[in-house]
Amino acid sequence: MAPSDHPEAPPPSSSHMMKTTKRGRPFLKDTLDLFATLVVSLQLSTHKQYFRSYANSFSTDEAALNLGSLKFSQSNRGPDPKDKTRIVTTTTTTTFSMTRDMAKAMCQHFMDARLIENAADPGLNLFKDRGIYVCTPKGLHVLERFISKNGINSDHLQPIFSTQPICIKLLHLERRSADDEIIVTQSVITALFRRFVGRQQNYIIQHNGSSDAFQEYHERSKGVPLMDHQERSQPLLKGNVIQHKCCFMAVTALEWLCDFTSVVGREEAAEMAAQFVRFGLITLVSDKRKNNDSAIIFTVRGAAPGGNSPVSQHGEFRCTQKAIYKITEEGRRVAQWDDPRLGDQSPHSSSTNLHGSRSSHDGTAETKADSASISPDAKIHRRISMAEKLNASYEAGEKRAKESNTERLLTILEDASYRSLFRDFLKANFCEENLAFWMDVEDFRRKFATTSSAQAAAPIQRHGARTTTGQAAMERHHESLIHTAFHIYNKYLAPSSPNELNIDHGLRLDLAGYLNEIMTNLNGKSFDGQLEPGQAVSVNATQVHMLISLYTRIQTHVFRLMATDSVPKFVKTPRFVEARQWIGEGDATENDVFFLTKPPAPPGLGEETGGAYMTVSPKGSEREQREHRQHRDIPGSPGTS
Repeated sequence: MAPSDHPEAPPPSSSHMMKTTKRGRPFLKDTLDLFATLVVSLQLSTHKQYFRSYANSFSTDEAALNLGSLKFSQSNRGPDPKDKTRIVTTTTTTTFSMTRDMAKAMCQHFMDARLIENAADPGLNLFKDRGIYVCTPKGLHVLERFISKNGINSDHLQPIFSTQPICIKLLHLERRSADDEIIVTQSVITALFRRFVGRQQNYIIQHNGSSDAFQEYHERSKGVPLMDHQERSQPLLKGNVIQHKCCFMAVTALEWLCDFTSVVGREEAAEMAAQFVRFGLITLVSDKRKNNDSAIIFTVRGAAPGGNSPVSQHGEFRCTQKAIYKITEEGRRVAQWDDPRLGDQSPHSSSTNLHGSRSSHDGTAETKADSASISPDAKIHRRISMAEKLNASYEAGEKRAKESNTERLLTILEDASYRSLFRDFLKANFCEENLAFWMDVEDFRRKFATTSSAQAAAPIQRHGARTTTGQAAMERHHESLIHTAFHIYNKYLAPSSPNELNIDHGLRLDLAGYLNEIMTNLNGKSFDGQLEPGQAVSVNATQVHMLISLYTRIQTHVFRLMATDSVPKFVKTPRFVEARQWIGEGDATENDVFFLTKPPAPPGLGEETGGAYMTVSPKGSEREQREHRQHRDIPGSPGTS
């Protein structure tokens, strides 16, 4: 299976094998791209099997034939590297070639990832010959994003988007670039669990009459379907019956995780469910399988902190037809359900926040081992949601107007989805450089703090000793900091800079004067805005710290400017009002992406931290809103007067 790229300029091609994980499956991104490319190339039509017709479907032979010689062309417009004033179009053609057996194996990966399903038997998880297959709602979500991102003509696919359910919100879990394994942290598990259980307890009401595929899928999308379970404490002694609330079947949980998240199979879904057990969010209630019934049990391990933390050293999840789990008290608290009573089955609790705010520790946990250190006092605790913070600000009186705007701006800067909306607002008002400068300085300060702490922990280098690899890396990072400092100056603060800030003249003079002092000491020349090659190593840490202080003063000035001038106008915009009702559940922001955990740490000395984010289907959202309006306008329906 070898995809090759053929850009128009230059024409030479390259060929490489598709990367696979230690479990033998392709990396998730390759899987999604190949799936979408296949569906775009197919002419979906009506197929018959067992006297039934299946619209918008394809056969095993059609899939294998297309995968055997699949081509995908992508055009990108951008500035000419040789002449920035010219715009050139570069077309890249990717060709996939594989045998029929390999094509069937790839289709099996598509099924495992819940991108396609057997049209005649959706519960069948085996891709076989002479089968008829259709895209799942999750597959349509992936397909829609692929078409939109690459600008592909999809007129022939419009019938499938208009006649089948689409996964409106898909939760993505970030993965390690080396092996494509999910990066597990406490904030990631918190975000995943909140999406898993939903904003409220999802007791699905069974409707009489014909079932509606759209309605059934919509109800499932709210969270894993819950039920009540009765368990006799002592069956032989006729003991009391124990009523367990908020329970679910283990198999149901696996199906839900495969359908509404980026996990690529039941094995990976079971590992995430085992993490729920490890973090004390769910617990086993019953597993009444017979002695000769096989059982697959997934176990995850990790360091167990001390104190009252609900995180245990390991967690296991039983993948059996009879296993039943329930949401624990800790799970209820993490889910932020409004009514904590055990007997509450009401679906009327108010909207809460899906934002997985980073807790006091992020303990990574892999299937076999976990070497990350976790703070002893770590605990998953309830944080006030972003929406609650902003609502509290709105309720403040006029006497606290300046303070509330500061709080709102802090909330906006902390959350990626709000920050994306704020950036669009500033761009429309021709002051986007304020936010860009604030973010760049924040990144600069964070990198400097990382370097300072690393140097403080490093042993003293004796005179004449050879420089170690770690010290050499630290020196390179220090040089990078110097270049970053001068880059920020030339971008935002130098006279006639491309993104020149509107700041106090005295602040600008203080910074320019200090940079002039540094350069005069280095080479005896006045500062001309440029850093000559080799001079960065001569700027010491004390001088960098002084630059940090000067940038922080300007950053504070810019923060106050945004809080007093931009925020009061921004919070009144319709997009912000809709987004704050439920972070990740409102209208789509830029690129239709909502971060449920804090964005990854900036490039520097740290490792991959992982995260969770949600993508939204515009087509699915539009159809849901249209059906909601139609339902609302029907006389006698709920919501009509």
